[in-house]
Amino acid sequence: MPISKKKLFEHLSQEVYCHLGVSPVHGIGVFAMRAIPKGVNPLRARLKFDEIKYTHKEIKALPRGVRKEIEMFCYYDDDHVFVPTIGMNSMNMAVYLNHSKTPNVVYKKNGQLITLRDIKDGEELMMDYDINFNAVHTFGK
Repeated sequence: MPISKKKLFEHLSQEVYCHLGVSPVHGIGVFAMRAIPKGVNPLRARLKFDEIKYTHKEIKALPRGVRKEIEMFCYYDDDHVFVPTIGMNSMNMAVYLNHSKTPNVVYKKNGQLITLRDIKDGEELMMDYDINFNAVHTFGK
């Protein structure tokens, strides 16, 4: 069912908090374009998708350029790579969240991103990769 003009306007008015920008921490980051209250999902999207789990061996059969994109934008652990069912031509802004040992956002067990405290306009959103992904892993191990 298509979204109504009114519902889309409500989403734009009430749920769009962030934009991408140049990060002093690393490359591109996610930044608040207005104050974000504690306990909010700042990247709530209307884009719904699941992920499909592949082994590293399966991913190695893909073209080199595609493997590089998957390495940069998909989550993985020692055994598997998690690729969104929407493919690689549509991405969630969350892939640009940078790492910090003093994070201001975290993924809950249900997969929802939540702010840990109030975030100021212009502040970069940061997550602790070790907490969210059970430690940083080397791709393709």
